[in-house]
Amino acid sequence: MSSLSETLLAADRRPSVVADLVSVIDAEVKDKKGIGGVTVKGAYAAVRKVSPTIAASATDRMLPDFATALQPFWDDFGADRAEDFGTYLAGRGDEAADALLAVTDARAAATQREPLRRAYNGLRGKAKGHVEHALPRLGKVVQQHAS
Repeated sequence: MSSLSETLLAADRRPSVVADLVSVIDAEVKDKKGIGGVTVKGAYAAVRKVSPTIAASATDRMLPDFATALQPFWDDFGADRAEDFGTYLAGRGDEAADALLAVTDARAAATQREPLRRAYNGLRGKAKGHVEHALPRLGKVVQQHAS
């Protein structure tokens, strides 16, 4: 069985994986409601103003680390993939969110682009909840491309 990295990063598959993950990000941001939603939407718009392709380029850069972070969950998900990986991830939301946020935290800490770091740090306090909410969509995309 191939690892998530081998599968998701394959040259013929990676561009569509990135595009689908950006669609997940866009949908998650769009679905945000209330005052918190206004904050998320505003920060996302500000980041995209600095770099309109930031979601795609950041997703592409971080995809190897995301695949590595998700590998233990994919392995535990098992050979019988009748269940939806998104549902599985949501059931382990705390762990899965922490694994993915470790990747983004490291990247944010290393960036030289202060507006991006500020935007990330401004949202980081609520990020775990946002990531947990996105796990069903994220898992669906991963399963679609990895199965």
